[in-house]
Amino acid sequence: MKYLLLTPWFARGNQVDRSGHLHQFCPVRFSIVTPSFRSAQWLPLCIASVADQEGVAVEHIVQDSCSDDGTQEILAREPRVRAFIEKDRGMYDAVNRGLTRATGDVLAYLNCDEQFLPGALKAVSDHFEANPHLDAIVSDTIVTDTRGDYICHRCALAPGRHQMWVRFPVLTCALFIRSKVFHGMGIRCDTAWRALGDWVWVMEMVRRGVRFGVLPVMTSTFADTGDNLCLHPVALEERARKWAMAPAWVRTMKYPFILKYRLELAARGAMNYKPFDYSLHTLESPARRVTKHAANPSSFWNRRPSV
Repeated sequence: MKYLLLTPWFARGNQVDRSGHLHQFCPVRFSIVTPSFRSAQWLPLCIASVADQEGVAVEHIVQDSCSDDGTQEILAREPRVRAFIEKDRGMYDAVNRGLTRATGDVLAYLNCDEQFLPGALKAVSDHFEANPHLDAIVSDTIVTDTRGDYICHRCALAPGRHQMWVRFPVLTCALFIRSKVFHGMGIRCDTAWRALGDWVWVMEMVRRGVRFGVLPVMTSTFADTGDNLCLHPVALEERARKWAMAPAWVRTMKYPFILKYRLELAARGAMNYKPFDYSLHTLESPARRVTKHAANPSSFWNRRPSV
């Protein structure tokens, strides 16, 4: 069974403001893909965080693998998404399917337990427009618990081909690529991987010469639910498999690479954040954002394994 629910684009072209002045309005179009399977609890929060982005044109594609937990009923009455309900071969196959259907100029994928912060997509749009040479942008993420309370933050770095074997400086909820990377260069997720497919995907981008830029702004949240795929036992197996693929000299230089990574984070100011507020949707307040406070900001995520 398949549902296709269309959300119209924001207007493009010339617009006249209230004072009668003519302005050109040509925002970057975003396509956000959400792979979904039995995540009815979290999906409404994810959808709401995309729907309330301002100043940009957005389509939100939900690629659901025939969930039987109420997800299909949610999607059937949700006019803010394009929903496709069909069997897939895992999360990365669902991402590929959704991105293949995407029509936007900038693409991203956002899992059900992830959200965009207010103004995130406008900040990404502005950064792309100010840096037309960039093919991809990585940005920063707040990690929360299931209540939306702060655990830590993750500052992004531009991925390097050798550094990535030791530390992966990207969370995909804060990764944005131009359409040409997927549709033009054909860089797709490798469905042979179940947990580290995002690492393989970004590594292929680096190998193919995709030009990355860093937007030093918190754009996204990641909920550490305890059931995240990155914490699943299959991830342990795939991390061992990935490490065995690393060049021997990289394995020998593991600790210097870790030191280099930490120094680069320090240079980015990851350890110097002052207390701050952020706003997100919660299980208790799925329709309206709630303001939370990070009293003791830290860049260390103790439960997060390195990839």
